[in-house]
Amino acid sequence: MPTPSSPPAHPSPAAPGTTSGALLARPARGRAQALRRSRNLFSFGLTAVVVALGYFIYGARVADPLHLYLGLAMIVLSAWPSLLWARRAEYGLPLFEVFMLTGITTYAVPLLTGHQALQRFEPATITTAGIGVVLFQVVANLAFALTRSHPRRGRFWQEEIFSRDLSRYLTYGMVLTTVYTAVILLTTWIPPELEGALRSICYGVGIIATFLQCRRWGQGQLRPPEKFGFTVLLAAQVVFSWAALYLIGGISILLLGLLGYVSGSKKIPLLTLAVVLPVIAILHNGKAAMRAKYWETGAAMPASLAALPPFFSEWIDDGLDPAIRARTEETNRLLERTSLFHIMCLVVSVTPERKPFLEGETYAQIPGQFVPRPLWPGKPPGHISTYTLSIYYGLQRPEDTQRTTIGFGLLTEAYANFGFFGLAGLGLLIGGGFKLVSTWASQSPILSLGGMLMIVLMAWSFQTEFTLSLWLSSFASACLTVLGIPYLTRNFFK
Repeated sequence: MPTPSSPPAHPSPAAPGTTSGALLARPARGRAQALRRSRNLFSFGLTAVVVALGYFIYGARVADPLHLYLGLAMIVLSAWPSLLWARRAEYGLPLFEVFMLTGITTYAVPLLTGHQALQRFEPATITTAGIGVVLFQVVANLAFALTRSHPRRGRFWQEEIFSRDLSRYLTYGMVLTTVYTAVILLTTWIPPELEGALRSICYGVGIIATFLQCRRWGQGQLRPPEKFGFTVLLAAQVVFSWAALYLIGGISILLLGLLGYVSGSKKIPLLTLAVVLPVIAILHNGKAAMRAKYWETGAAMPASLAALPPFFSEWIDDGLDPAIRARTEETNRLLERTSLFHIMCLVVSVTPERKPFLEGETYAQIPGQFVPRPLWPGKPPGHISTYTLSIYYGLQRPEDTQRTTIGFGLLTEAYANFGFFGLAGLGLLIGGGFKLVSTWASQSPILSLGGMLMIVLMAWSFQTEFTLSLWLSSFASACLTVLGIPYLTRNFFK
């Protein structure tokens, strides 16, 4: 992450470490700086939205003019909460704002760019799907704006877990997660029966450490040696994650760090993005070729640190190969891979005319996910709702679900269960739920249990492909790790 040109003033003693960073709690100089950064970020975001709207007004590839208006509405409704957050001269965590912002890449862009999968659907189907997405966004934004609550005052929300040596603890957390990612990639030291528990612990610690270190960097609290050490550890985690030929893991780490930096600085690290995004694009172009060589032929994956440089060199060569780029240009574009809109269209095209609404079947699977497996040996897998949807809509056979998983997303699941009523209900749940939690933690120190709950929510706010049962159960598991370990540590060392 780039070093801020002028470090922000620290919060006044009256509100140390709060997630809100309220403007009125800052000295005059800090208030002026916060206002300036907020105005700059708001101006940058508004300009980006206006440019995107202008680009699509003149260059959208849509079959019906109504689709253009629906796509533009999706962009505005997705970006609106983030613009309001940027405009406020405070540094609270943008949970709902990030969740809504994902609607641009998952729904608006695929519609406006004429995603190739949309060619299979009638214009009326695309219109219905677009109206459904806009309905969800309108209800969610209204629910977020109208929901009212008050900050919580109990120990969970106000008592800091670590009040001293924060940098040391966060460094230990980064080292632990980095070592785990290396061991799991390069060795077979971890027994299979321990892998799940260790993964939850190490990645849970990594979520907190990555977000907080990037947030502290944005606030100007990291010294140069700390920045260097953190950058090396973060880069190592990403490289080890990508070395398994899965880009999403490393991208999620980088995205979490980006959100931490922006939430702490109200600045966009443009130089960092200018370096990282082209690298991701190149690796994405070469991913299919690498998987064909290493997965389908059974070639040996990297098994040592020395094997990583030639492996990534080969991957970059494939990503830059003109023949490979031409072959994958129409089927493997980076933005199209984030699309959920064509899945929404698929469900809309057959529901309820040919297949009735599920009427809550996948939602009824949620309680079972919270039963410990030792108490229920036959407990369904975490992706049970995804498998149910895939089989119901003919995308997979039961045996196929053991090998691949198709992302449906919360909106498509809501429509599959209750149609437009499901989308409106989901909007109420998302908008109202995020607003309640954000308000409850608005005066919580970032190192309280309430503050760390917000960090976990931030990490889950861009999990766009999950069904509700998977989203809730995985979030609960992460909270058990991320909040449970500090809680036990605090009470053990008392």
